[in-house]
Amino acid sequence: MTSASAALPQQPGRTKAFLRLVMIEHSVFALPFAYIAALTAMYEWDENIHWGRLLLVTVAMVGLRTFAMAANRIIDREIDARNPRTAHRELVTGAMSVKHAWTGALIALAVFLGAAALLNPLCLALAPVAVIPMVVYPYGKRFTDFPQAILGLAQAMGPVGGWLAITGSWSWEAVVLGLAVGVWIGGFDLIYACQDVETDREIGVKSVPARFGIPAAIWGARACHAVTTALFAWYALLTDAGAFFWLGLLIVAAAFVYEHTIVRPNDLTRLNRAFFSVNGFIGIALFVCALLDLLVRGLTV
Repeated sequence: MTSASAALPQQPGRTKAFLRLVMIEHSVFALPFAYIAALTAMYEWDENIHWGRLLLVTVAMVGLRTFAMAANRIIDREIDARNPRTAHRELVTGAMSVKHAWTGALIALAVFLGAAALLNPLCLALAPVAVIPMVVYPYGKRFTDFPQAILGLAQAMGPVGGWLAITGSWSWEAVVLGLAVGVWIGGFDLIYACQDVETDREIGVKSVPARFGIPAAIWGARACHAVTTALFAWYALLTDAGAFFWLGLLIVAAAFVYEHTIVRPNDLTRLNRAFFSVNGFIGIALFVCALLDLLVRGLTV
């Protein structure tokens, strides 16, 4: 067997390692809100679902998120190696090389830019604006105690981009939805960062919990999620949303209450349930209710 043929079976392993590296399944956090914005824009435009554009929105979102996660892991690999919680990550263990990670990241970036170009000229022109905070965020924890604010800004791009993809024009409704998503994700990242407080302080990583303590971070997350709920309500008013959307907002509010019931400053044992299960549920639940609302109001499949 030649060395080239011996290397062939390793390719699927590299692909799987890259997908684990970028946690591809976590696209569920951002995609639903891009869909809400895109479908609402379609409803206001001609009340028809444009499946081709929706597919391009999906490709663009997954491409950008994949690039962002890969860049994050590459930039943070030395920090990850010093944190017991993240020391198993692929770039630390050697399951994925930096070269292959950069290759995957650049392919994902090219996919994002290609989808943006196919959508409309404004999307392509603004694509670099969406990329910048994705790269700045991992560096943020090196120079500011508030890296979650940069993450929130990065995540706010999704709904704005989803609306621009359909209309090719600016929308303040989408900005409000984007702010809601950004504050929401920034808030639950405050919770997530609580598990690394001691390690972050030891190695010099900056964050709200490391600087101000876990209780302050938990209360900050609660404030963020209260603001998120208010912004969702504002978006509903701006878009004349109906009963199903408001039902979804009630479900989201209840989920926030549950999340902050199971995560407390002196009890982080259920943090992963709050981060992964509850927040994944929030995105899906609001999307389903928003879609039902648009269909009832006349959106045609």
